[in-house]
Amino acid sequence: MSSSSSSEPSDRTEPAPAAARPAQARAARAAQPTQADAGKKAPRRSRCPVACALDIIGDRWTLLIIRDLVCGKTRFREFMESPERIPSNILTERLQRLTQHDIIETVPVRPGAVRLSYRLTPKGQGLLPALRALKEWGLQWEEDTSVNLGKSAEDHA
Repeated sequence: MSSSSSSEPSDRTEPAPAAARPAQARAARAAQPTQADAGKKAPRRSRCPVACALDIIGDRWTLLIIRDLVCGKTRFREFMESPERIPSNILTERLQRLTQHDIIETVPVRPGAVRLSYRLTPKGQGLLPALRALKEWGLQWEEDTSVNLGKSAEDHA
């Protein structure tokens, strides 16, 4: 302890005692997602509907996947070929999350086929007005943007 009197408050935060550090490390490891957690939804950080929506679709890639579904892409490889070049590990995680939240679903390419494709659920289709609004905002406010999404996307987004 310092030579200052014990009645004076300290501006310095003392490090955790060495005995507490392993407990902190265990708690941090316990907070990491595991394979068993893969099918579970993350707890909500608030009840705010904007925050809840952003927890699901507010990252860099998710709405682009939804855009691609609206444009007619249905297969993993087709998503990989988008101009933004999503990394395959991130695409896998986002597709799993969207499926977990019932925004997309997998369906056989044809009856009895093992290969699967993706499509929007009714909940996912509920995102189309938001996607349309983002498209309009981008066209209005961001220079050098254009709609190059094909006719089917124009009909839906």
